[in-house]
Amino acid sequence: MTDGPDFTPREAWSRFVDRKRVETTEQSAEAYFYRLRLFVEWCEDEQIERVDELTGWHFAEYETARRGRDISILTLDKEMGTLRRFIEYLERIEAVEDGLAEKVPEVRVPRDAKSSDTKLDVSAANRLLNHYRSHGRGTRGHAFLELAWHTGARLGALRALDRHDFYPDEQYIEFRHRPESDTPLKNKTEGERVVGLTPEVVDAVQEYIDGDRWDKRDEHGREPLLSSRQGRPGINTIRRMSYQVTLPCNYGECPHGQEIAECDYREPNHESKCPSSRSPHRIRTGSISWQLDCGIPIEIVSERANVARRTLEHHYDKTSPRERMERRRRHHLEKLSFDFEP
Repeated sequence: MTDGPDFTPREAWSRFVDRKRVETTEQSAEAYFYRLRLFVEWCEDEQIERVDELTGWHFAEYETARRGRDISILTLDKEMGTLRRFIEYLERIEAVEDGLAEKVPEVRVPRDAKSSDTKLDVSAANRLLNHYRSHGRGTRGHAFLELAWHTGARLGALRALDRHDFYPDEQYIEFRHRPESDTPLKNKTEGERVVGLTPEVVDAVQEYIDGDRWDKRDEHGREPLLSSRQGRPGINTIRRMSYQVTLPCNYGECPHGQEIAECDYREPNHESKCPSSRSPHRIRTGSISWQLDCGIPIEIVSERANVARRTLEHHYDKTSPRERMERRRRHHLEKLSFDFEP
């Protein structure tokens, strides 16, 4: 027992999620909501009436129950991580005993399971960009792919861009957190940054603005960069665009043996089913690996893509151990020579 507030699991869950709605994006808060709802319902089934009744045994039993639902190891890892943060919050407000969060089971996830290898690889990105620079130049899809690949930005950050966030003369684009007008960044003000662009990217985006871009404002009076007929496109529209522009048959023959004219994957809303098309997140993972392999220091890539260095190393750097060794050797091995002069 504690001397803190006396909450039921459902009351504590509601307070925690309300707090997260203030601290994080709505999308992240919804993830907390749904993951913890499962735990709250389990507590109620087990007749746990107050959170100060919780013990390490309860957490172990809950983990066993979730494993019995045949969920993926990654899903279980996320659920246990969210539960741990929930219990840490309850510790801070003295609703449970200190140290209880440490009793939430750690899920052992193989490193190779934490990262999917379905990134957009460099060769595919190169062929796609060469295609659009010669055949689909200045379209919205072309501008999207140039920005997504060269910045490694998240879907929400790309959607949030306004026309005036693009600075062609200075050759950069600025990502800004504007939650009051429905375009928050995942990491809020810490996600704000200026990202440099190459001349080729600048030219492609400028041609899109001068030609194919819809001159529309959103409901807040802002001018979206990747605009639609209605103003600012929704998240799903941007995601669908990503699948459309990464179809491999855009630049060559179908690698899956389909006749292009008869391919079902080219039908509206079917592009995501193509094994070779990629979501914005997979463009992001491919971009980050590519930037690292180009020799850009990891701290610079971390800033450009707005991702913590540790997260970048574990989840986004898809290069093999040998490739990482070659990258380090290429830039630093000469320093180990007695003839090296700094």
